[in-house]
Amino acid sequence: MKNTEGATAIIIFGVTGDLTHRKLIPALYELLIGKRLPENLSIIGLARRDWDDDAMRYHLGQGIAEFARSKPISNEVVNNLSDRMHYIQSSFNELDGYVKLRKKIENLDVANCLYYLAAPPETYSTIIKQLGAATTSKSSPGWTRIIVEKPYGNDLDSARALDGDVHQVFDESQIYRIDHYLGKETVQNILVFRFANGIFEPLWSRRNVDHIQITVAETVGVGSRAGYYEQSGVIRDMFQNHILQLLALTAMEAPVAFDANAVRDEKLKILKSLRPLTGNDAITNTYRAQYVAGFIDGQRVLGYKDEVGVNPASTTETYLAARLNIDNWRWAGVPFYIRSGKRLPRRVTEIDIHFNHVPLPLFGWKNLAGDAPNVLSLNIQPDEGITLTFGAKAPGPLNEIAPVKMHFDYEKTFGGEPPEAYERLLLDCLNGDATLFTRTDEVQAAWAFTTDILNAWKSSPVSNLPVYEAGTWGPVGAEDLISSQDSHTWHMPD
Repeated sequence: MKNTEGATAIIIFGVTGDLTHRKLIPALYELLIGKRLPENLSIIGLARRDWDDDAMRYHLGQGIAEFARSKPISNEVVNNLSDRMHYIQSSFNELDGYVKLRKKIENLDVANCLYYLAAPPETYSTIIKQLGAATTSKSSPGWTRIIVEKPYGNDLDSARALDGDVHQVFDESQIYRIDHYLGKETVQNILVFRFANGIFEPLWSRRNVDHIQITVAETVGVGSRAGYYEQSGVIRDMFQNHILQLLALTAMEAPVAFDANAVRDEKLKILKSLRPLTGNDAITNTYRAQYVAGFIDGQRVLGYKDEVGVNPASTTETYLAARLNIDNWRWAGVPFYIRSGKRLPRRVTEIDIHFNHVPLPLFGWKNLAGDAPNVLSLNIQPDEGITLTFGAKAPGPLNEIAPVKMHFDYEKTFGGEPPEAYERLLLDCLNGDATLFTRTDEVQAAWAFTTDILNAWKSSPVSNLPVYEAGTWGPVGAEDLISSQDSHTWHMPD
């Protein structure tokens, strides 16, 4: 990356946690290999655990060894990164810890500060207020930025309250609300694919698109996150952030430039164009369920209510399907179907654009490709790529049309795995590029739409949710949701 004047420090609150161990430090290791980090960079960790500099270097070195993308591990690069690490032991509400942090920043002669909230979300406001009280947020002569992890609030009111706290200390231009899905190569490729190709750009509207499906499937259960998940469910954990961001990128108009304001302006228009789901509309256009015991990869797994830390009477959804509409000129009348769940058969994130079928069957031939054989699938994870399904004549004397596929695979085409999302997002933040981060009005628009659904659920409480067996693609009711009004079926990922 281009040099910045003076030293730079990344200050990680919650440096002893899983996010830092699995994602942040391995990402910084990859950036250092690629010589994309500032030469004079320090990494300062603050957490409660009884560590010192050496313990921080050891444990985070283990994270690099286990989770870094590039193998074999370079001990030289690991040592280079470790030499930059400094640890401050403190609770997040202890002002003395922030005073120590300020002094460490001054002693390292730091000009630029990037604060990273990798701590539990309930500590965000405390950390931000203490940074302001200790004037740590203004102690460097260069730029100052802060990265805030999701969840950014748990409803519209709490998101606004958090915004109020963070804006007391930081300007909006300094705030980087991170959604790691936006750092994935194929997510960024959505805009390139749509707006840089004359073949597809004219087709991307209600005139040619029958409907769009977005699937975010996980094989894992709640694991050790039951305490968090009981309060969030799929709607807060996936829908409000990841899924609505994917929808906005899929549906948005072309920005006037690929910069932060232009891209985020267009995403905001989509979020504000979503037809509100309130009252009975929210009940009829959403479907919730919980997983029960079943088999994942041949191993029997517990049901949600049997997981440690889950209320046996819980009505928290682990699966959500919904039918959404965007009331604007381009997408009027085109349904957007979303589904997301835990303990599904495969880990996959995919956007499927289903094009209109032809007006008449071709010469009465048997169509094994179905009524609408043209499906464009944007595969976001785990195998990043793009697949186009269309109909072709099947070999042989019979007049039959069969489905065939054209496929772009990122790894095969470009000769390697795509960079991890956190590599791109950390680098963008260091460079001051906020394009792939969410703006305050985006967050509030997404929460406004989501909170309407939450309020509708609260007004129509249930004692038990429908269930689906772990290792299946979800409950029967989700099929009814997509088929009852429009006679559609869920697309099965390859």
